[in-house]
Amino acid sequence: MPVPSSVKCVLKGSTLVVTGPKGTLEETFQPQLGIEVTESEVIVSRSSDSGQERAFHGLTRALINNMVVGVTEGYERTLLIEGVGYRASLKGKVLNLLLGYSHPITVEPPEGVTFTVDGQQTIKISGISKQLVGQIAANVRAFRKPEPYKGKGIRYQGEHIRRKAGKAGGK
Repeated sequence: MPVPSSVKCVLKGSTLVVTGPKGTLEETFQPQLGIEVTESEVIVSRSSDSGQERAFHGLTRALINNMVVGVTEGYERTLLIEGVGYRASLKGKVLNLLLGYSHPITVEPPEGVTFTVDGQQTIKISGISKQLVGQIAANVRAFRKPEPYKGKGIRYQGEHIRRKAGKAGGK
């Protein structure tokens, strides 16, 4: 897998450290896989053709690619809020959500993740770790998942919510 010139990869045992313009990521991989770091690429190889080693080979290659993309470009997830009275705001770095509950919900961002609120209905979650950004987005969405009758709740940008008809009415 090719590595841009602005990214530096260092292998320490079975731990790979990737450093780029946006930060540093570190991940430990399966010791049975062979990982080689050269000047311009990272090569992942396996010793046998068993099903489990093939699966670890593909997983390792994808995780290394996500690390390289994360430290060069970063990742971002966008959440949309729909519903009367539902809104989001930032107080410093902390995300405040009003989602129809009797209390506001506050979300403290972990290290390496930032929140941005556009208007009151759009939340952007960004960071260098694809896994961490996706997990934080899923946690925020879980506070009020979109419901199928009116579509109220928090959804990902581009997510399609299947709508239901509701009560048929009459006899």
